[in-house]
Amino acid sequence: MAAHYLEFERPIAELEAKIDELSKLSETTGPGAFDAEIVALRDRVGRMRTEAYSHLDAWQKTQIARHPQRPHFVDYVAGLIEEFVELRGDRKFADDQAILGGLGRFRGQPVMVIGQEKGHDTTTRIKHNFGAARPEGFRKAVRLMDLAEQFNLPVLSFIDTGGAYPGIGGEERGVAEAIARGTERCITLGVPMIAVITGEGMSGGAIGIAAANRVVILEHAVYAVISPEGCASILLRDRSLAEGAAKAMKITAEDLIGLKVVDRIVKEPIGGAHADPALAIRRVGDALEEELAALLPLSPEALRDQRAERFYAIGRP
Repeated sequence: MAAHYLEFERPIAELEAKIDELSKLSETTGPGAFDAEIVALRDRVGRMRTEAYSHLDAWQKTQIARHPQRPHFVDYVAGLIEEFVELRGDRKFADDQAILGGLGRFRGQPVMVIGQEKGHDTTTRIKHNFGAARPEGFRKAVRLMDLAEQFNLPVLSFIDTGGAYPGIGGEERGVAEAIARGTERCITLGVPMIAVITGEGMSGGAIGIAAANRVVILEHAVYAVISPEGCASILLRDRSLAEGAAKAMKITAEDLIGLKVVDRIVKEPIGGAHADPALAIRRVGDALEEELAALLPLSPEALRDQRAERFYAIGRP
């Protein structure tokens, strides 16, 4: 897959294009003809990428969180979950492929896994509705959480959505109520639940499967009650002011951990999770293993109490 560069990565893209040109010239002029130049350029690219990713603002992080080559839910399942069996349908209306879930083993521990999937190309994006869940997606998530509690299975949820589907069909079938039921079920679970914000966690579409005992966020992911574009459109009457809205909304991992909205930041590879998906997935797995080990000994009552206290503490001095 061709590399996808963000706006602030243009100088890096230009240098990497020069490296590609020199590599092709080297093939025609003889091996080793431009090795020194290529090595020097690659070293410069590495320094530029490190510098660029060490001074990111909220809008740049939003762009990274939405990067099309960032690992998605199916990638985390493939990298972390063994013997995964997908469970489909909400037993009420339909199967929403924007939210996927099922049973599997995480490093030997049986778990229930739930997550939003955006898709990676045109066909899969349409299939998964770009990660915008309909009411039946949240009702499926509730059904899977019910099963998890029945069989005493920890729940791992992966959040990556621009928001719930805003169409007429979703409103007709009660999307607000479905999100509320999902949030309520997360809060009342008697088994451990850990949520991971892997990309963008926006609006009720995120919180419907994210009200967990522990909320983990990737370094360049974002989490908010509304997208920057939505905020700019509603409050500033101008969607084009999304960049300023992002900076004012306190949506980055560093902001959120200070506000007690999230509990842990998982460091991403230099260049973002899309630069080395395998490493990013492994780091998420290590964080999940540590968090799960601390929650597994707790009783159902203790888990519910811890979860309630966690959310009551948000916004308090």
